[in-house]
Amino acid sequence: MKTTPLLQHYKDKVVPALTKKLGYANPHQVPRLEKIVVTSCMGKAPDRKVAVDDAVNEIQKITGQRPSLTYSKKAVANFKLREGEVLGARVTLRGTRMWEFLHRFINITSPNIRDFRGISSKSFDGRGNYACGIQDQSIFPEIEIDQIKRQIGFDLIFVTSAQTDAEGRALLTELGLPFRDAKKSSESTEAAAV
Repeated sequence: MKTTPLLQHYKDKVVPALTKKLGYANPHQVPRLEKIVVTSCMGKAPDRKVAVDDAVNEIQKITGQRPSLTYSKKAVANFKLREGEVLGARVTLRGTRMWEFLHRFINITSPNIRDFRGISSKSFDGRGNYACGIQDQSIFPEIEIDQIKRQIGFDLIFVTSAQTDAEGRALLTELGLPFRDAKKSSESTEAAAV
């Protein structure tokens, strides 16, 4: 696997820091990022097939990897959805592409979000994995704004080998994921109330 700057940062800085901070006896106990899953669902779009094609093209531009299609598991009459119909697209990034995508997300994409104060730290699943939603694809530099046909949202899922949310958050924080500080946000809401 080709070494990227963020992977080198993980090996050189994150592993020793987490070993010391979390009290691991062995550096191999330190949690690692296993994969990043990028998904988009077009369940409510009236022109679902065209919307899924747009989502596939946008995800491919953003990740550099062709996404696989996702299908409905059951029919839902209210959404005019049949069983087995195409609903969305999904990409699983591992290895070099995962580290490059994370590097771009932290250093280029996140600062492009309007009024960005950090991402919420409340979306951990209890086993150290983290999910966040992106409402608009225009924050990614790979997307040309004048070529956007429709607003497409994405879910990013960071799958780690951590056993707890605290370990997962410590890993992602050390990697540079810009979490919103809970203390600062509660202080700012208290100050706004006064």
